[in-house]
Amino acid sequence: MSIFSLLFYGLLVLLVLSFFSSFIFTINQQTAAIIERLGKFYSIRQAGLHFKIPIIDNIVGKMTLKIQQLDILVDTKTKDNVFVKVKISVQFQVIKDKVYEAFYKLDNSNSQITSYIFDVVRAEVPKMRLDDVFERKDHIALAVKRELEGSMLDYGYSIIKALVTDLDPDEQVKQAMNRINTAEREKVAAEYKAEAERIKIVAKAKAEAESKKLQGKGTADQRREIAKGILESVEVLNNLGINSQEASALIVVTQHYDTLQSIGDKTNTNLILLPNSPGAASEMLNNMITSFNISSRIGESINLKKKNDANNQK
Repeated sequence: MSIFSLLFYGLLVLLVLSFFSSFIFTINQQTAAIIERLGKFYSIRQAGLHFKIPIIDNIVGKMTLKIQQLDILVDTKTKDNVFVKVKISVQFQVIKDKVYEAFYKLDNSNSQITSYIFDVVRAEVPKMRLDDVFERKDHIALAVKRELEGSMLDYGYSIIKALVTDLDPDEQVKQAMNRINTAEREKVAAEYKAEAERIKIVAKAKAEAESKKLQGKGTADQRREIAKGILESVEVLNNLGINSQEASALIVVTQHYDTLQSIGDKTNTNLILLPNSPGAASEMLNNMITSFNISSRIGESINLKKKNDANNQK
């Protein structure tokens, strides 16, 4: 077979394929094709294999039926005059039964949606303070979705979801907010530290009070036992014919010598007991007996005077 024959058959195959391709075409999944016949809308074809008349029918456009996302950054101002950048993400989709409206009524869907988002955000955010904007992001997103749903439905678009994905205040405002938060945390930390110190002081005071209470109780018990011992000693001496005054004086002298003995047992004591002469004990005993006698006489005189006064009143 000559070279000319090969070229002829090849050209023939191309012509056949070109002829059939002008009749047959395919549409991918989640896509819709708009067919015009002689320049006028004819039909919408969904995914699959389709036929058309060459030259007469023409595919003028294709539209995706998948969910699309549009991210918009809006600069606006809050009620307290803080400039903030609000990032809005909108998910939308061409309604399968309204491909005609989406293709013929709207030239640029992204531009139209962007205009509505700017209008809604710049109407809602200036009504709020900066803190409210952060707290009410969902309110802004719902307002955007509600406005877009009512407007874009006539153009064949369904608004799936609207989200406020980011809020970015001016840099100086962010620094001021960080300083406020830092000061607030330091204040809380100082309050907790002060409360801890107060608890420690109260606990220490309670412990000291309990210690003093126990110490006082111990001292009282000790003195009570000492008094019992002295009382028993006086009773023993009374049984031997020594009266109470002489017995008390003798006990004091005995305690004096016991104190001297305990001091002598310690080599490093700095205590000096005065008087401490050899006749000090005898002098102390005589002074105490004299004091007891005088006290007894004074007591008897006071009792006698009270008795006379009572008789005179009668």
